[in-house]
Amino acid sequence: MKMNEYVAIQEKICEKNDYIAPRLYDEYGVNRGLRDDRGVGVLTGLTNISKIVSSKVQDGKKVPCDGELWYRGYRVENLIGSLGEDELGFEKVAYLLLMGELPNAEEQHEFEKIIGGLRTLPSNFTRDVIMKAPTEDIMNSMTRSILTLASYDKNAKDTSVNNSLRQCIQLISEFPMLAVYGYNAYNHYVKNDSMFIHRPAKNLSTAENILMLLRPDKKYSKVEAKVLDTALILHMEHGGGNNSTFTTRVVTSSGSDTYSTMAAAMSSLKGPKHGGANIKVMEMMDNIREHIKDYEDKDEIEAYLSKILNKEAFDNKGLIYGMGHAVYSLSDPRERVFKDYVVKLAHEKGREKDLRLYENIEELAPELIAKQRKIFKGVSPNVDFYSGFVYDMLGIPMELYTAMFAVARIVGWSAHRIEELITNNRIMRPAYMSIMEKNPQI
Repeated sequence: MKMNEYVAIQEKICEKNDYIAPRLYDEYGVNRGLRDDRGVGVLTGLTNISKIVSSKVQDGKKVPCDGELWYRGYRVENLIGSLGEDELGFEKVAYLLLMGELPNAEEQHEFEKIIGGLRTLPSNFTRDVIMKAPTEDIMNSMTRSILTLASYDKNAKDTSVNNSLRQCIQLISEFPMLAVYGYNAYNHYVKNDSMFIHRPAKNLSTAENILMLLRPDKKYSKVEAKVLDTALILHMEHGGGNNSTFTTRVVTSSGSDTYSTMAAAMSSLKGPKHGGANIKVMEMMDNIREHIKDYEDKDEIEAYLSKILNKEAFDNKGLIYGMGHAVYSLSDPRERVFKDYVVKLAHEKGREKDLRLYENIEELAPELIAKQRKIFKGVSPNVDFYSGFVYDMLGIPMELYTAMFAVARIVGWSAHRIEELITNNRIMRPAYMSIMEKNPQI
C-alpha cells in the first residue's frame, strides 16, 4: 500500500476518534481558544509592556470605544507623531519596548550604534545556510536560520536575562537580512531571476536597510523609508495574548533558549490565522479589481462585496479580509495612524486610483458586515487592510509580507521574553479535561 493511500484510510479513523462535540465545551465550561463566550481572551497573565483599549465604562456599563494601543505608557500615535518629518523611529521605539523607558539622545545613539554594528551574519552563513535551501516560504527559511544561528553562539543555552537580552538585540539586528536574503535565494534559485546580495549599512535605520537590501540600485525615497518605518513600529507589539507572543511566553516559561523561543514564535506567526492576513487582503483586492469596472462606482463595489459576504465570490468563505478585529470594534488605532502615510505614498507612487478603491471598500464594508451578521458593537478596518497595499507600493514582494511582520514583531517578542524571565519562574501548565471512555479490557 502506498503512503498516500495508507494515510487516507487512517485519516478517517483519526476523524472518528478525535472529534469532540462542540456542546461538550459548553457543558464543561471550557473556554475554547482561551476566549470566553463573548470572544474575549481569558486572563492568563500580567504585563507592563503594552496595553490595548477597546472599551470604556460608561454609566456603569462597558461600551465599545475607539481603539487605543499603548507602548510602555505612551499612546502609539503620540510616539509616531513625536518624530520629526524625516526622523525614523524604529530603533527608538524598540529601545522603549525592550528597556521600558524612552532613551535620551545619548542612549538612543548608542543603541543605534549597537544595532548597526550587529547587522552582520557569521562567515559564509548566507552561502552555506540561506542559499543552500531556497524556498518560497520565507518564514520557514528565517526559522531555519534562527535555529542554525544558535550553533554559532557559544552561550546559546544560557537563559540569564543578561545573555537573553544580548541575543534578542542581535536577532532584532539580523532579522532584516534573514528575510531579504531568504527571498533573494528563492528569487534566484527557484524563480530563475537575477541574484544580487547587498551588505547592510551600519549607519542606516532598519527601514532604510530593508529598502536598500531589496533593490538592485539601493535607492529609496524619504517618504518610502518613513512609511515603512511607521509600518514596522505599528506591528512591533500588540499585547501578551496574541498567538505568537503568547507562544513566546509559554516557551520561555519552559526554560528554553532564545533561539528556540523565537523559532516557535515564528512558527505561530506564519499561520494564516495570525500573520498572513495582509496576504489574504491583497488576494481579495486583486479579485475585486478583476470584477469591478469603475473604482468610483460605489453601487458596483457594494454589490460585489455582498457577493463575497454571501460566499458567492472570491474564496467563498464569506469574509471581507482586513475588516474587523478580535479585540478592536469601533476602530483599530494602528489603521488610523497608518492611513495618513498610505495616502502620502499613494500620491508619490501615482496609485490614487487604487487608493480610491481601498477607501470606498473601507467606507462600504463595515456597514455591510454589520447588517448581515447583526454586529452592533461596530466593525472597522484593521491594520492589515492597508499594509499589503503599502508593501506593494514599496516593491516588497508578497512572499515577504509576513516576514516584514516578523522583522517588526521580534521586538515585542523580545520584550515579553525578558519580562517573563524577570517576573515569572513557573512553567505554564493549563488544564485539559479528559472525556475519553475507559476500555475495561484489551
